[in-house]
Amino acid sequence: MCEAVEDDIPLSGPPYVETRDLDECIGLALGSPTRFGNMAAPMKYFLDGLAAEWVNGTLVGKPAAVFTSTASQHGGQESTLLSMMLPLLHHGMLIVGLPYTETALNRTHSGGTPYGASHVAGGDGNPQLTAEEVELAVAHGRRLAQVALKLADAA
Repeated sequence: MCEAVEDDIPLSGPPYVETRDLDECIGLALGSPTRFGNMAAPMKYFLDGLAAEWVNGTLVGKPAAVFTSTASQHGGQESTLLSMMLPLLHHGMLIVGLPYTETALNRTHSGGTPYGASHVAGGDGNPQLTAEEVELAVAHGRRLAQVALKLADAA
């Protein structure tokens, strides 16, 4: 059984996305830590609650990029990114990945995949990104923004 045990939006802490934000955005960057090769439960819970947005086509035709962080090099980065893409594809979103023209994909020994930006935090939860992880995250965000702006201008 799965049920919410806290308010949807806490009274304090970092900002949370609201469904209204999905209506107003022209693109979406969606991130989650990896939990056993999958997105974290709160992310899944949020996505599972978007039935009205699915029915209304709120996200149809908007570009999306996904990113993650894992504790280990083989902790399921790619499967997490793929699991996050599935509901976005059902919403009709256009997935923006990282092409191999981003040369850091060929140099990285830490995070970064063609499916999206990622970070290997290690068992100690190190928040320090490698130079390649930063380069790929910036490139991924830039690519998402460029696609979002082109699609918005075409509309």
